[in-house]
Amino acid sequence: MIGRAVLIAAALLAGGEAGARCVTPTLDERQQNANRDFVGQDLDTILERGRLTIAVYADFAPYAWEEDGVLRGVDVEIGRLIAATLGVAPEFHIVPAAETVDADLLNNIVRGYVIGGSVSNVMLHVPINTEFACRNDMAVLTGAYFDETIAIAYRRTDFPEEAPLPGSFRFHTVAVENDSLADFYLSSLGNGILIPQIRRFPTPDAAMRALAGGEVKAVMGARAQLEHGAVEGVAVHAPPLPGLALGTWTVGAAVRTTYRDLGYAVDDAVQAAIADGRIAAIFARYGLTWRQPQG
Repeated sequence: MIGRAVLIAAALLAGGEAGARCVTPTLDERQQNANRDFVGQDLDTILERGRLTIAVYADFAPYAWEEDGVLRGVDVEIGRLIAATLGVAPEFHIVPAAETVDADLLNNIVRGYVIGGSVSNVMLHVPINTEFACRNDMAVLTGAYFDETIAIAYRRTDFPEEAPLPGSFRFHTVAVENDSLADFYLSSLGNGILIPQIRRFPTPDAAMRALAGGEVKAVMGARAQLEHGAVEGVAVHAPPLPGLALGTWTVGAAVRTTYRDLGYAVDDAVQAAIADGRIAAIFARYGLTWRQPQG
């Protein structure tokens, strides 16, 4: 599976001049000849039926995952918070990641999957960026709830005097999720000088287990995923990363553009929860560092 970090990087960095221009679809392209349930519901309908459908990514700890049959995670709790603010029940759709985040919006917010299934009212863990929003004008990006950043996890005993920097990996092994943003960044430094020390794993969890077991000296990846996998004696820090165009990105929600009232309600719920500390408290319960969104 393609790492979500690299999907987000592609979503935010793709474009150039063409990506920066909004192209308005035709009416037929917008409607997709779909019925009302297939393309979602407006806020009044959601309130009347008493249920909000929320798309979250599958197997995406610490944001959304199942444990002993119970759905857990930061995104799950934020979804419940939004639903509670609206006075309705949350209904979660656990969805796989597509090849691009653009396709995720199309599948889960705009028109649904090609075969079967209806769309969700809200999708969580969507990158928020002007060019990405411009390319996907059938979705409204709203409700920014945190900033994610690339970080490095390491065992304190291996680096007792100072935390490792990318240059440290000329001499020490570092684990990354295969084909992730961290993988691409480290592989590109110094014409590939760090490649002999890079160890690739299928998931951030697997990389963190390798760190805990002493197979590698450090792990580089999205900070929240590193913190989720950190065991006793492991620290996580986010140093400056020269040459990395996308070291930090804003994460929020998406709704279909035809339901802007719902988008406003989602944003109001999230902003109120940021202001009174509930969003920060959710991250703290999972042992994660929360960064207020700046995007």
